[in-house]
Amino acid sequence: MTRLQRVCVYIALIFLSIPALLPMTWMVSTSLKTDKQVFATEGKAAPTVSLRSLIPSPLQLKNYPDAMSTVPFRTYLRNTVFLCVVNVFGVVLSSAIVAYGFARCTFVGKPLLFIAMISTMAVPPQVTMVPVFALFRALGWYGTYLPLIVPSFFGAPFFIFLMTQFFRTLPDDMAEAARLDGSSEWGIFLRVVLPLSRPALATCAIFQFMGTWNDFLGPLLYLNNPNSYTVAYGLQQFMSKNGGQWTMLMAGATVFTLPMIVLFFFAQKTFIQGIATTGVKG
Repeated sequence: MTRLQRVCVYIALIFLSIPALLPMTWMVSTSLKTDKQVFATEGKAAPTVSLRSLIPSPLQLKNYPDAMSTVPFRTYLRNTVFLCVVNVFGVVLSSAIVAYGFARCTFVGKPLLFIAMISTMAVPPQVTMVPVFALFRALGWYGTYLPLIVPSFFGAPFFIFLMTQFFRTLPDDMAEAARLDGSSEWGIFLRVVLPLSRPALATCAIFQFMGTWNDFLGPLLYLNNPNSYTVAYGLQQFMSKNGGQWTMLMAGATVFTLPMIVLFFFAQKTFIQGIATTGVKG
């Protein structure tokens, strides 16, 4: 690709990204304004957007501490980080174990079990929402974090599929050498396969972190204590109580999206590498 072609590609990508960046630009801009700057006319029910209105003048940085103090944001943040860490650990570990069995072990009925596992990805979560809720309530888990944590320790079909495809691409030489040295399958899995699978593990961890961080339906269904709310659910509670305070609402939303942006920039290389090496081979 010549330099001129590369410049044209960059210009096209920038132009195509503008529609996707406008909502985020409006969110950040609104979080730095006063109420008078947000509303174009007095008494208007919703804010209007124009090119001139996207530039806040003067900057209202106090919207951020005001938004954080209006709701117990630190509590919501602590709860969300806790769920993210536990779910990432549980789903990556359990999915890797199941994927190793499908990819490297031989047992009766493995193809049928793999197909059955893959087929569950076609079932919409809305179909199983009511029976799963009834099950967790019968177990006495309603109002606790258990319905949001325990399922992650039983694997996720999408992650199992990705890791299975990745494990199949790994060479057998090191595993066979470990077997000759007397290593068990658990030893091969922990000492040989996992260290070679960091891109796939990181990809699954990023997906799970994003899913848990953005999860609204799970906390909405199972949490009834305000001290247990997550950031996503807490923002909804803030909007229901302070729906007209757009500046503080957008400040809270900006803080909510910031970890996702930081995570993408720091893990972009690993994420792309993991996607490129999973799911398309074998």
